[in-house]
Parts: sequence; structure tokens; C-alpha cells
Amino acid sequence: MGSTRSGYITGGTWCVDHNMVLPRWPEEETATRILSASAQGGGAGCNFAVDIRRLAPEIAVSTVGLCGEDPDGRLLRGVASDHGIDCAQFHVDPQLRTHRTMAFTSAENGKRTHIFEADSSDHLSPDHFDFSGVTARMLHLGLPGTHALLDAPWQGDPSGWVTVLKKARSAGLRTNMEVMSIPRDDLRRIILPCLPHLDYLVVNDYEIGAFADMQTVREGTTSVPGVLAALRRVMELGSMEIAVAHFPGGALALERNGTVHSHPSTRVPQAEVKGTNGAGDAFAAGFFCGHHRDVPLRDCLAYAHAAAAASLRSVDTYGAVEGIEACLALAARNGWREPLEVGAA
Repeated sequence: MGSTRSGYITGGTWCVDHNMVLPRWPEEETATRILSASAQGGGAGCNFAVDIRRLAPEIAVSTVGLCGEDPDGRLLRGVASDHGIDCAQFHVDPQLRTHRTMAFTSAENGKRTHIFEADSSDHLSPDHFDFSGVTARMLHLGLPGTHALLDAPWQGDPSGWVTVLKKARSAGLRTNMEVMSIPRDDLRRIILPCLPHLDYLVVNDYEIGAFADMQTVREGTTSVPGVLAALRRVMELGSMEIAVAHFPGGALALERNGTVHSHPSTRVPQAEVKGTNGAGDAFAAGFFCGHHRDVPLRDCLAYAHAAAAASLRSVDTYGAVEGIEACLALAARNGWREPLEVGAA
């Protein structure tokens, strides 16, 4: 990584989250009331970019995306502009409808359900990505499973994602990939060919287990040794310098040399939890905020947990994310959970 490189470039999903809070998720063949509704930016390209700008405004961010010339597309471009994100490669196609997601949150438990229509995302291709002249430190790319052209083979590569990652690394960028919790077989089919082209990987316990084809969560409980074993297996399959897996109780980071770092999550009063939508994005942004500042790896995990915990206070993806110092202060006030028992793996 050259010393002149700074900031991040995001690429992939920019969608409008039509957030709706329900009393609880209804059973089939029943009806329920919408308690509140709002529309805001979402998707890996949007959330990471906005979170970084909120956490650390000194870090420059640009993006690559595709939207329509419609109200949702104008909303997304406005979000990017309001947060000082470079939109030179935020493409607009008047023939497309902007990707929209119906993002339902249960007021009963804060859990989320997403139903999406991905017209503009389905048309995003490797040809939209131009890294010539880009001086960012790293590409943050996602979301596999929501982009028809990128999910499919592309000009001899297993997928368009692989093509984009190869282009980025050839241009001198480091790479990281954001995923979502789609079925395990789909995750493995799309992500495994990407692993040799990644420098970093930050995912959750379910996702790392899917990549490794190992069980990391049983009956809703995370096996910390199981997560570590999955991280080690995935490290063998890829070229990552650092692989991170987070879960409700904490997170583990594994370096290429085998060093393991762990950090518990922060305690969040249940009354303050409005929704989990965007918490994974905030975790990744917090981690890379710390990484950009060259703080120790364990402190990067603290940054990550603090940002994720702050995001839980809003039903949308980034509305409650503040400067990283404020997030860390909030985490300190709420307190940290007990240290993780990593055990043997």
C-alpha cells in the first residue's frame, strides 16, 4: 500500500430502504399495522460510505454505483452529496428503476426482514468500475446476491465480482467484500472464487461458517471456537491479510501469521435498540475507521463494536451513527461484555 493512498472507494449496492416498523412480523394470511415509515439510503455501497463520513469526516470516500433517474435515485444522490461522497462514478440510467428495498423491522424484537426489487443493481457491471486515477486505500465491495450481472460469470471470470476485485488490485487498491446472509450454498458459490482476490474480509458468524462449510451457530448461540476454526479455514482459501467475524457477544480477528485478536461487544440497553438494519455495515466502517488511523487491531474491533452499537439506536442504517469518539464514549458508558473465551479451534 503506497503511502500516498488515503480514503476508501465503495462499490455495488445503492438502494433506497423504505423502512417500516411493524408491531411484530405477521403470520401468513394475516394483516398488521405499519407503526412508522421512512425512506433512506441503504446497501453496502451507501452504508459504508456514509458511516465512514459520519465516523471520521477526515477520511475521503468515493463510490461506484448505478441508479435510475427517478425520485429514489435522486434521494440516493442527495444522500451522497450531503455526506461529501465523490459521485463521479455514481452512474445514472434513465431507463432503469432504482433498486428499492422494503425494510421491515419488528418493534417487538428489533429483527429485520428485507424484500427487494433490484433493477438498477441488476444492471451494474464491471464496465462501470474505472480505477484509473483512484488514490483510495481500499475498495469496499458488495452485495453479492443482489446484482444479476456481477453474480454471473463475466468474460472468463467466475463472476463479475472477481473481475472488479482483480481490476481494483491491479490498480493498487486493497480490497474488502461485504456480504449479506443469503442461503449458504449461494454464499459459497459466489464468494469462494472471490477469496483469492481479497485483502480483508469482515463478516458475521453465519457468513464465515457458510464460507468454511462449518457450523458456527447452533440454536441461535454462536460457538466462539467454531468461529475461529471457520476463520482459519477461510484464511486457507483466500489471500486475506486479516479476516474478521463478528457476532452478538463480540468479534474475532485473525491475521495471516496466525495471530488471533478478540474483543467483546458493548452492552446495549434493550430499550435503546430500535433496529439492527445496517449494524453490520457500521461494524465494518468502524473497523476500517480504526484501520485507516493505524490503531492496533484489537482497538479496531472496539471501534467496530462501538459504531455498530450506536447504529442500533435507529431503525434506518446510519441515522444514529456519530463521530467515532462519541460512539466510543457511548460504549464506555454502557460498558463492555465479559472477555471472550476463545478456546481451542
